[in-house]
Amino acid sequence: MKKGIICDNLFKSYGDLAVLKGIDLKIESGEIVAIVGPSGAGKTTLLHILGTLDNADPNTNTIINIEGVSVNKMSPVRLAEFRNKNLGFIFQFHELLPEFTALENVCMPGWIGNHDSIKIKERATGLLSQMGISDRAHHKPQELSGGEQQRVAVARALINEPKIIFADEPSGNLDSDNATSLHEIFFKLRDQTGCTMVIVTHNDKLAEMADRKIILKDGKIMS
Repeated sequence: MKKGIICDNLFKSYGDLAVLKGIDLKIESGEIVAIVGPSGAGKTTLLHILGTLDNADPNTNTIINIEGVSVNKMSPVRLAEFRNKNLGFIFQFHELLPEFTALENVCMPGWIGNHDSIKIKERATGLLSQMGISDRAHHKPQELSGGEQQRVAVARALINEPKIIFADEPSGNLDSDNATSLHEIFFKLRDQTGCTMVIVTHNDKLAEMADRKIILKDGKIMS
């Protein structure tokens, strides 16, 4: 089975509100794709479903295939294991745990995955160094700047060496300098690791840097 992401006939409604109206999409392994469109178009909903954080509407014709696996047919337990092993997430507001240090936040997905604690800590330390914030490893999120917090979030997304990273407005809460720096990190990571990246963004510069731009409007893909 081909790697990357394949979804066909994907619908999502909340009550009477139809948010996604038949999404057909293919993303190649190693591709950086920007999902753009107006607010309310369904971008984050699509990202969450592709990232297995939410479910599409029940439909026997729906296909959601991630890295050769039909994720919409998996049990919740198996899906959680698959997500932890294969997927990484970066959110606009970082979503760091305030009671833990930067290093501990980065380690968390590895600990959840029951990986060797010493090796995970070593890898987390290396990732923080790669992000240029090794001196902030033992600081808690509230002691970090917005740019530093987002770099911690990127390191956390990478800790389990995911095949796909999903990012929802990753630079939306950053100033222009930090946003530019973060965008450069994404492309370096892709070159270094070969991971696929799916990024929801309103940042025109980031969207234009991507390998491909997918425009979503009124719950449908326009191009």
